[in-house]
Amino acid sequence: MEDQKADLEDVSLKVLSGDIGGTKVRLSMVDLESGYPVMAQDCEFRSRDFGSFEAVLCEYLSQSETILDVACFGVAGPVREGLCETTNLPWVIETEKIKTEFDWSDVALINDLEAVAWGIPMLGANDFLGLNAGKPETASNAAVIAAGTGLGQAGLCWDGQRYIPFACEGGHTDFAPANKTDMALSDWLADQYGHVSWERVASGMGLVNIYEFLLEYRGATCPEWLAGEMYSGDAAAAVSGTAMADRDAICTEALDIFVRLLGAESGNLALKMMATGGVYIAGGIAPRILERLKQADFMQAFCAKGRMSSLMQDIPVAVILNTDVALLGAAMYMQSINHVPEN
Repeated sequence: MEDQKADLEDVSLKVLSGDIGGTKVRLSMVDLESGYPVMAQDCEFRSRDFGSFEAVLCEYLSQSETILDVACFGVAGPVREGLCETTNLPWVIETEKIKTEFDWSDVALINDLEAVAWGIPMLGANDFLGLNAGKPETASNAAVIAAGTGLGQAGLCWDGQRYIPFACEGGHTDFAPANKTDMALSDWLADQYGHVSWERVASGMGLVNIYEFLLEYRGATCPEWLAGEMYSGDAAAAVSGTAMADRDAICTEALDIFVRLLGAESGNLALKMMATGGVYIAGGIAPRILERLKQADFMQAFCAKGRMSSLMQDIPVAVILNTDVALLGAAMYMQSINHVPEN
């Protein structure tokens, strides 16, 4: 993806870049100089502490003296004609409303995984941890999947000269059980939610769902100390941290199932996108469970696609370690619509 960096070297732009998730919002001033973004005034806010995204912007701008007139925000949810009703927050975000309220000349709103996809060409070798070397095809599609509060997905289409990122909502497609435990999990989730999507099992909320299902399925009880951690903080982090420390058998089993299902859905995405250029694992959970992802069952589930298994083994898979990738990508998207390179 080095050519994509070079395409953007002759335009300088200062952008307010944002990564809007169900748990947190990050905002940063990004100075695009010589084709590479330089971040400053980076701030993080708890999403549910605010009644609207505009309230977050007001809080951020009250702490900043920088004058700008363009912004781009990656948001967890489907974006249609400059509007997003966030999936895991009670917010409605509109570009025209933001432009008017803050008197900015240009505001862009894109899906958060599309922002990640735009940011990937800006990363270096140390920003990735490989799970499968595969046999990468440079002139072919790639894909991104992110387990965080929800389950985001996006693609990178190779148009013959460069990658064109695009969003999708594949995390909301139907969950496909692979064994009896999965079937029982699917039935348990259907009783609660009706529709059972991959997001219900392969995300932060999914890990908690699996853990709570297993308590009932195995006739177990949540230890008081763990219940306290789950209630007072990030419940998914409490479950994964307990499993990684091998402190509770149900947490360990929950993480085992989660890793297998994340591997299976990552493989599904790779097949649908024909992502022989690579699959990138993003989101907040993967970096916390790296040692677990490096074990064989993630890639076994990824590759277990019947007659397509040999194809799957050739697809490179890597975890994105750089937590700034969505912010960088939102800025690069804004740069791209201000500068269309010549063929």
